[in-house]
Amino acid sequence: MRDRVSALPVEMISAVVAVALTVGAIALVRIRYREPLAMPIRSLVPVMLVFFAVIVMGEMFRVRQPGSRHTAPLATAAALALAMTVACPSGTPATYRAPLVVAVTAIAMAVGMMPSLVRGQPIRLSDLANSLLAITVAAVLFREVPISDGRTVLILQASWPPSVLALVMVLISMFALTVEVLLLALVRAARSHAPFLRTFQDEFMAAFGLTAALSATGALVALAERPLGMLAIPLFLFPLGLTQFAVRRQSSIRRTYGQTIRTLSRLTELGGYTEPGHASRVAELALATGHQLGMSERDVLDLEYAALLHDIGQVSLTEPIPGGATVLAAPADQRRIAHDGAEIVRQTGVLDNVAVILEAQTTSYRQVRELGEDLPLASRIIKVCNAYDDMAGSRPNPERRSAAMERIHLGLGYEYDPRVVDALVKVLERDHS
Repeated sequence: MRDRVSALPVEMISAVVAVALTVGAIALVRIRYREPLAMPIRSLVPVMLVFFAVIVMGEMFRVRQPGSRHTAPLATAAALALAMTVACPSGTPATYRAPLVVAVTAIAMAVGMMPSLVRGQPIRLSDLANSLLAITVAAVLFREVPISDGRTVLILQASWPPSVLALVMVLISMFALTVEVLLLALVRAARSHAPFLRTFQDEFMAAFGLTAALSATGALVALAERPLGMLAIPLFLFPLGLTQFAVRRQSSIRRTYGQTIRTLSRLTELGGYTEPGHASRVAELALATGHQLGMSERDVLDLEYAALLHDIGQVSLTEPIPGGATVLAAPADQRRIAHDGAEIVRQTGVLDNVAVILEAQTTSYRQVRELGEDLPLASRIIKVCNAYDDMAGSRPNPERRSAAMERIHLGLGYEYDPRVVDALVKVLERDHS
């Protein structure tokens, strides 16, 4: 698999496959339930309506998690339960096939995203497509794939003890959700131009707890339908719904926290210490460079906050530096600005890692090369990106970009980390190609 992938083809492929699955599933359902020997559709309507309503509700309240993840735990658990249900409310075997699961899930997802469309909120179609593909995998593995003498899990489960069936359901759910994580990592790696393996590791670690919870909940609902009927669906999904609202609240607090930091980063601009947009430009370059270097998601978040606040120490200056370009200031002034900025950030009591990054942002790379000093990679990235923006300016033409990089290369290996400079060069080439 290639280390880097192109974003647009990956998202388009997943969307096209999801649309094809939806259309094909609807067509197959129409054909199947017109056949005289098919399972009567009327007996399926109540349970399908309940699952449909729960999936719609879950999609309406999708959760935006750190790292730009958009998930719908309630909808996913309900769809997994639908994919693995073995008995209808009347007690008869649920012999419906995977296309019905895909059709109901796809239509419910489409209905659930309508309020977001009406409100003008952005929708990640690739996330919806990846979720649908994961449910399709679960439904096909449980209801279509023969595993013994041409019989599927759905057929074989009648002779299995409940413990074996529960284990198989959990394993199928976890495999399906791992496929979704894999697809999400592909898309995210393509968007950020980050190494795929690093991105997959971040996505897997972030989704591991939720994946385990969804797998267990989906299996529990599917198993409980046999003795409890449709009551099992709201009964066992209700706690997950409460958890989803709690996660939404936590995600909202995180977004507010990030917005506060971005607002604070403009303090130096409003005070006339730095050029407008300097902090956001440095943060954007730093993020792209961090992704290029394969930094973890946690480290990238600290890098973003530190890049936004890297000039906050300038508020302690009696006279602003001309143009706010700290790269042109005396080394002693640079160190004082970095130290003051770190002390300001430490007063928050929650950004200790960011403070460490800020305090080391002016340290020369030779301290690492010659003295073996432990200099955070984020500090080295900010040092290079800040120097570039200070010298290139807000609207650099090719000549200014070239001149800025030439000056940075003069300090290569002494002031600046060569690996970071190489990564920045790749970022700039990609952005201006």
